Amino acid sequence: MTRNPRSSRPAVTTNVVVFTLRDDKLKLLLVRRRSDPYKGMWALPGGYVEADEDLDDSAMRALEDSTGVAGVYLEQLYTFGAPDRDPRGRSISVAYYALVPSEKLQLRTASDSEAIGWFALDELEPLAFDHNEMVHVAHQRLAAKLAYSTIALQFMPQKFTLSELQKVYERILNEKLDKRNFRKRVLALDQIDQTQEVRRNGSHRPARLYSVRNPGEVQIIR
Repeated sequence: MTRNPRSSRPAVTTNVVVFTLRDDKLKLLLVRRRSDPYKGMWALPGGYVEADEDLDDSAMRALEDSTGVAGVYLEQLYTFGAPDRDPRGRSISVAYYALVPSEKLQLRTASDSEAIGWFALDELEPLAFDHNEMVHVAHQRLAAKLAYSTIALQFMPQKFTLSELQKVYERILNEKLDKRNFRKRVLALDQIDQTQEVRRNGSHRPARLYSVRNPGEVQIIR
């Protein structure tokens, strides 16, 4: 991202942690920086907040400008403002996280980035600025919200099996779940609809396909 001219006030930016499930792993989207500081290092998508711009709008614009990703579920995460987080001077970043089915993504590289790619969360290398900390906080938030919301449904394609949905939970929590208890709990939420279609995987019994009742919405479980 291009640096705004310095003033007596801190610069304000937004960064977005984009999660998806690819190759049976929880992965996040990173861009490689073309210029200093941290030239050549991988970083989270982001950009500067314009003077007349809402924070949510800025995060969505920065994400689309730097990666081509648009129209995804986006939630404000945390504000990072350590005095030394940016070697160029005082800078405050409002971090967001986004969740998206991998089938919806058509990526592009921005002019101020060398490359763009997906990286497994459990194989992450050091990132530019304080972006490793942002990723850690985002993963913690995501895992916690599984217990009291329908946020996991944001990862799902238009049609999916219950086994595929369980895999999302297991990859986020990094633990194996009991199949029977999981299905009972998910169906009790009354947020997915059974379709008339099934999917056959090899010699296994055909699996019923489901769809999300309210795509793009996250319901809080009371």
